[in-house]
Amino acid sequence: MSTSGRGNRVNEVIREVIAEAVQRELSDPRLGFVTITAVQSNRDISEATVYFSALNDDEREASAAALRSAAGLLQSRIGAALRTKNTPHLTFTYDDLPEQAADLTRLIDDVTSDEDPA
Repeated sequence: MSTSGRGNRVNEVIREVIAEAVQRELSDPRLGFVTITAVQSNRDISEATVYFSALNDDEREASAAALRSAAGLLQSRIGAALRTKNTPHLTFTYDDLPEQAADLTRLIDDVTSDEDPA
């Protein structure tokens, strides 16, 4: 995975291009309210994993299918924005990090609320 300064900039451009296209260009009825949370590309930018979250859990699979269906359009938008040798093949993955963070926060709150005040 790309972690260099240039790689981070490329990942952010990809994320912005996809987020804008999702908001303005995609009209697939399967696409729920999604947020493109992050992108991780490999060193030569031939592959990129796009992480997304959905407002409702029941929209997750349908939104993933809609994003996969739009991959060609999204790749062409990315190619125009990057103007690099390679345009990445996109893989879409649900980002469950916000849910994990909320669970962890609840656990911490439970532990601290059980403690007696000093």
